[in-house]
Amino acid sequence: MPAPTPLIAGNWKMNGLASSLDEAKAVAAGVGESPARVAICPPSILVYRMSEALAGTSVLVGGQDAHAEDSGAFTGDVSAQMLADAGAKLVIVGHSERRDAYRESDELVARKAQAAQRYGLEPIVCVGETLEQRKAGQALDVVTGQVRGSLPAELKGRPFAVAYEPVWAIGTGLTPTTPEIEEVHVAIRETLKSLFGTSAHSVPILYGGSVKPANAAEILHAREVGGALVGGASLKAADFLAIVRAV
Repeated sequence: MPAPTPLIAGNWKMNGLASSLDEAKAVAAGVGESPARVAICPPSILVYRMSEALAGTSVLVGGQDAHAEDSGAFTGDVSAQMLADAGAKLVIVGHSERRDAYRESDELVARKAQAAQRYGLEPIVCVGETLEQRKAGQALDVVTGQVRGSLPAELKGRPFAVAYEPVWAIGTGLTPTTPEIEEVHVAIRETLKSLFGTSAHSVPILYGGSVKPANAAEILHAREVGGALVGGASLKAADFLAIVRAV
């Protein structure tokens, strides 16, 4: 089966103002003929403006989260329908920061992924273990369990990605070894195949967790790594483009 098309997605988290759109424009100008799809997920209030700023370029715009419901009395939340209306093409769901700070369960993440696909958004479903779970030898069980619990059956045959982001590596500067990354990514691929059959071969499995220009090439060429979910290094075009060029 052909390998999935790589995806390099930048997660700006709670960073970025209107002036930051210049960084996104610089990314679009510098991507060139990359073999990877490139996306930026800014704060929700910038999704429309970034979509307008990047219109006609190859860089996709995504959201960082979406409510499981289409509309309603959910003050402060943003729906998948709203993101799609603003020009988004993708959305991150189940990021470890959401799972931790907002106590999001696998079941809720699955409902968010369902909402995303209802409105044509490609969900990037995040999974990953804590340091305590890794030290206890539970990493594979935790991650594959999250994959099974967070991916609704409706995704079969539709575009989506899985992002493995060990919680202990996010924003810490720490990264697993290449063999550790490969072990988890292979386990995710096998789980995807058990859930979705042959269509699972087209699903990119991204690595996220302190990805930066210095380590991008080694990570991106590891077995079953089909891209990256990039945090802080996506805020500056020069750093993000260096990661894109490492594919």
